[in-house]
Formats: sequence, C-alpha cells, structure tokens
Amino acid sequence: MEWLTSAGAVLAGFLLRLAIPVGITTLLAWLLRRLDARWQREAEQQRMRNIALTSVPSPQIWGEEGKGGEGLRCWQVRNCPLALRDVCPAYAHPEIPCWQAFRNGGGQLKEECLDCDIFRQAPVPLAV
Repeated sequence: MEWLTSAGAVLAGFLLRLAIPVGITTLLAWLLRRLDARWQREAEQQRMRNIALTSVPSPQIWGEEGKGGEGLRCWQVRNCPLALRDVCPAYAHPEIPCWQAFRNGGGQLKEECLDCDIFRQAPVPLAV
C-alpha cells in the first residue's frame, strides 16, 4: 500500500511540475495563433482597402502618365482661358499633379485645391 502512496505522489509531482505548465503553454500557443490569424485577416482587409483607395478613379480627369493614360488636365476640366494658362504653375509643369504645383512656400495646399474635383478624385499615395 505504501507503493501506491509513493506512485500517487510521483504522479502528482509530475502533473504539478510538467503537465500543467505544458498544458498552459499549449493553450497560450493556440490562443496566440488564433490572434495572429485574426490580425493577418485584418491586415489583408486593410491592404485591400488601401488598394481600392489608391486605384485611379477616373482616367478622363486623372491624366498623369502611368496612371491611366493621357486624360484631361486640370486647366481643361476647369476651362481656363489661355491668358490664365500662361501664368498657371500647373500648366507650366504638366508632369506633376496640379495640386503639387499649387503648394505654397511652406508646402501647404491652397484652400481652393481642397474643394477641387480633380484633387478629390486623385488616388491616395501609399506610404512605403
């Protein structure tokens, strides 16, 4: 009968020292894998949203090369007269988006650019 008590003590020691910590570690690993899978799904959804936001919405208005072909430029959309085009920084630099040409000395956009349809329909740049 004494050997049964000894075997029970060894078994209890085994459970306390080895089985319980391994079980807890296994449970934590399982929970962390589920959390990682959830974060991966959320990251993929965010990536898809970013792709949708940066897609070119209207090649008719967005005319930057490599972004849907040659489309209408801002001075064409706004029907600017030739006299205004000669002093327009966007007309002078057609290789860059018009709102980039209209930035002030501090790098801020002009207030009128924020309400312009061309600026509102432009793709959002990706942070790399």
